[in-house]
Amino acid sequence: MRFIGSVIEKLQRHPKRIVFPEGTEPRVLQAARQFSSLRCGVPILLGDRTKIKEAAEGLNVSLEGVRIINPAESEELEPFVRRFELLRRFKGVKEHEARETMLKPNYFGAMMVAMHQADGLVSGTNEITGSVLRPLFQIIKVAPQASTVSSCMIIEVEDTRFGSAGTMFMADCGVIPDPTVDQLADIAVSTAQLARQLLGTPAKVALLSYSTKGSATNPSIGKVQAATAMARVKAAQKGIEAEFDGELQVDAALVPEIASRKTPDSKVAGQANVLVFPDLNSGNIGSKLIQHIARANAYGQILLGLDRPAADVSRGSNAHDILGVAAIIGLQSISYKALYEQQEQPSLFK
Repeated sequence: MRFIGSVIEKLQRHPKRIVFPEGTEPRVLQAARQFSSLRCGVPILLGDRTKIKEAAEGLNVSLEGVRIINPAESEELEPFVRRFELLRRFKGVKEHEARETMLKPNYFGAMMVAMHQADGLVSGTNEITGSVLRPLFQIIKVAPQASTVSSCMIIEVEDTRFGSAGTMFMADCGVIPDPTVDQLADIAVSTAQLARQLLGTPAKVALLSYSTKGSATNPSIGKVQAATAMARVKAAQKGIEAEFDGELQVDAALVPEIASRKTPDSKVAGQANVLVFPDLNSGNIGSKLIQHIARANAYGQILLGLDRPAADVSRGSNAHDILGVAAIIGLQSISYKALYEQQEQPSLFK
């Protein structure tokens, strides 16, 4: 609770509205109640009001301070339908198709965030990743000054020797299966930017491989080396405070004694708080190994590069994980303009 406790404390000073499309899910109901009781802001549950209340009663969870919206009964449905029809007209979407789509909670929630009726979205407890990402990509899209949408997990382990007092950012663990050099650099820079915002200190970013500084040769290693150089340039152009190094093996990235033997001159090795994996296989496997074997707290996937804050949580998440993710998304939204150049206020009929 060290890291997430500090996030909640900061959010309490600037409470936010977080929309949860999976309104009847027990873990979401428990997280929403905690979000409200901790004075983090207003949780918004989407779904049938009667079913949500019945589910809450069955769990003995109070809905005081929680807002419930049934998309089918909302006065915003028709404006949202018209907006979605305009957004997707190049795909030939007609009004009846737009209405059917906007009745789906993930689409309705994404539109709420796009139209500034909520500050962020948290979904995924009962949905595959595609069902969460598709509405976001269609409605919210990529942020200005960003070209890659990726994700990161924030892992908090008991051993404070690792990362920043036990907190590590790991990317990409949920979106891009096999990133290009440019995408890998974007992932590194976006995650460094988030780490800087949430930790309050410059990020130390290790781009990982099975090799450290040329201990092996392979095209995949060359990709990591090129991405490291590119990340340094991109970060400098954006004025992001961070150190980048790669390619590094994970032990060289995290353990000072090993780092001193393998790459003694590195400013990152042995003290990395951001770990960038070379592909989605390694990222997803590595983050889940740490989460379960080390019994770590895991918060994610936090989506990076979108125009508004959102998260796709794991179907294995518990209520505490969901609460933590919601708090992170809320805190992100406070300074989102600093992360991504803010666009003009949206209009339904733009």
